[in-house]
Amino acid sequence: MLLLGLSTALVSPAFAQTSGQISYEVAKKIDPSGLRIMINGEAVKPGDPNFPADIPDTRTFEQKVAFTDKYAKETVENGAGMGMAVRRVMGPGGGGGVPKTTQLGRPYEETSYVDLAGQQMLTYLTVGKDKEAQTYTTKTPIKRAEGWQLTDQTKKIAGFQCRKATVPYQKETYTVWFTTDLPITYSPIPQLTPERGVVLMIESSKEQFRATKVANNGVAEKDVTPSGSAQAVTEEKLKDIREKARADFQQKMMMNMEQN
Repeated sequence: MLLLGLSTALVSPAFAQTSGQISYEVAKKIDPSGLRIMINGEAVKPGDPNFPADIPDTRTFEQKVAFTDKYAKETVENGAGMGMAVRRVMGPGGGGGVPKTTQLGRPYEETSYVDLAGQQMLTYLTVGKDKEAQTYTTKTPIKRAEGWQLTDQTKKIAGFQCRKATVPYQKETYTVWFTTDLPITYSPIPQLTPERGVVLMIESSKEQFRATKVANNGVAEKDVTPSGSAQAVTEEKLKDIREKARADFQQKMMMNMEQN
């Protein structure tokens, strides 16, 4: 079993209920090829002489997960929308002046849930606004990475005693710290979910997740339960919808900049 709820007898006395919230500080390396950069209405790619040299190589943001014994809901806070940027260069003919960069974020809303009993991720994607908004959803079984190596190393993270493990994942070795003193089994990277326990830190050369706070507050079931009002699609179809929304948004922005 990848996601196995713990009985209350195994829960730390300091966390005797089956709901709460975990806050993670996240840092991820930015892949420049995944950015959409426009300079004065023209798209540029890495390697282009005009590609900005001051793009940060890391993005940081906060990710929160609210959970009950049935579902967990992930919410990404500020700084996660580095998927698209528009850069205008001030001055005659694009020369001189102080460059101004505007981060536009993503042209859709995306929310992830974990079905703790069904051992699967549920993704909800909303494209459009108000009456034109359309929501799609897909279910993806959680496939746990193989080759876990448990160690005897322990340390406290966010007030909880954690054990260290190393896991081969994405062509490198990830370090995973997890605790069994919480009432669910969860990881902010689904493939790095332990047999039992909650991951409070993940470290690699590409990304880091570190729990900064675990709140022992009551979470209502309705606040973490996915809505049924969405069109079910395959994982591949959802990817196509997401990419089309990005392409349409980029085209619209380029047209607006040309008009201005």
